[in-house]
Amino acid sequence: MKRILIGLLYCASSWAGATGTAGSVRDSEIATCLPGEAVTWGDGLDRPADGRRVRLVYRHAGAPPWFDEALVLGALQRAAKAWSACGIPAEVVGEAAQGTSRSDDAAPVTLVQWNEAATRGNFALANLGDHTLSLSAAMFRLLAERNPHHPASQTLQMAISHEMGHFFGLMAHSRRCVDAMSYYTNGRGETCSTRDGRSHRAVVEYRSVLPTACDIARCRAVNRTGGR
Repeated sequence: MKRILIGLLYCASSWAGATGTAGSVRDSEIATCLPGEAVTWGDGLDRPADGRRVRLVYRHAGAPPWFDEALVLGALQRAAKAWSACGIPAEVVGEAAQGTSRSDDAAPVTLVQWNEAATRGNFALANLGDHTLSLSAAMFRLLAERNPHHPASQTLQMAISHEMGHFFGLMAHSRRCVDAMSYYTNGRGETCSTRDGRSHRAVVEYRSVLPTACDIARCRAVNRTGGR
């Protein structure tokens, strides 16, 4: 989740204000993936998901007080449902319900936790080796402090959707500004693309809070799930 949310700390308006051309183009980009659009920065190599399903267990301890457990679980479940459209089933449960989760396959369990050290200064960070998806309470506190009018639950959803995508096999980051897996820049002066060639800064956050058609297309391709 590096480099993709810093602007939220300083901008007071909401992306819900996207209107006119910027809004209609962005909506079309989220819903459709044209030939040649599913391109990345080449900063990673996509690979199949680890197992026949993605299983996540959420630990609420350490969350900011304005994020109750149901809100975070809801964000995780929305992201999992959206990503599972690529043909890889996903399951999300709270830590208390872990014993009731499905265990009919060898898919590893990913712990979703609030852990400052593991996020390394980001809002969220996936660690596939440790099977953890870590969230940063400190970054959300900073967001509330610097930009109290920004809808933090949307930032939470976007962070979760982005990091969860790595567990579905998407290791490289998208060059389409709108994709959940995008980086706006590659750190070398190049900027992400939009379908109409205009700046992604037309709205506060151009990136989608849930996986787009191109995110799902990449997931299907790497997992060889076709159109299921």
